[in-house]
Amino acid sequence: MKLLDQVRHQCRLRHFSIRTEEAYCHWIVRYIRFHNVRHPNTMGEPEIEAFLTHLAVEGNVSASTQNQAFSALLFVYTQVLGIELERIDALRARRPERVPLVLSVHEVRALLAAIDSLPNAEPHGLMARLMYGSGLRLLECCRLRMKDIDLDRGQLTVRQGKGGKDRFVMLPRGLTGPLVRQMDLRSALHAKDTARGEGRVKLPDALS
Repeated sequence: MKLLDQVRHQCRLRHFSIRTEEAYCHWIVRYIRFHNVRHPNTMGEPEIEAFLTHLAVEGNVSASTQNQAFSALLFVYTQVLGIELERIDALRARRPERVPLVLSVHEVRALLAAIDSLPNAEPHGLMARLMYGSGLRLLECCRLRMKDIDLDRGQLTVRQGKGGKDRFVMLPRGLTGPLVRQMDLRSALHAKDTARGEGRVKLPDALS
């Protein structure tokens, strides 16, 4: 099995999100290319330190980005290749101290109005309002299913969110009408798809 296939296999065994899996593969490829396409099992701590230092000094990446790259390399060595690493003494990127940026109510309204003015704004305006009002992440919003919308209780069920966990979030009452219209639209589209022999959807894990 190729290295990246092994990485994906181990990520899925641990129920990592698809974004984490993609990010880990990305950093492993960059690490290999940085060292002239050498296999990681021919390298060790000095090569990892050189790569992480390169990211901080020449790549000028943020501390969180460097930490993600380090996590990817640690994962491939310890969980995929079964190689225990010694102490890594790379130059670490600094995490800047910043105050949080929060949009005012006026700015949020202006942003949503701008989305509504775009061509083919539906359902993007609804998605933006769901993320703002319910605290959904982007992929959580894209994957929201009708069975996870509880209009009576005014809540949404988020399936396999960050860390593979489920949770409940509130549904803003002002979005009930737009959500019902979107559900009616998708139901009609699904009926047309199934009539053509389509209408397939991704199912999780063993259920698939």
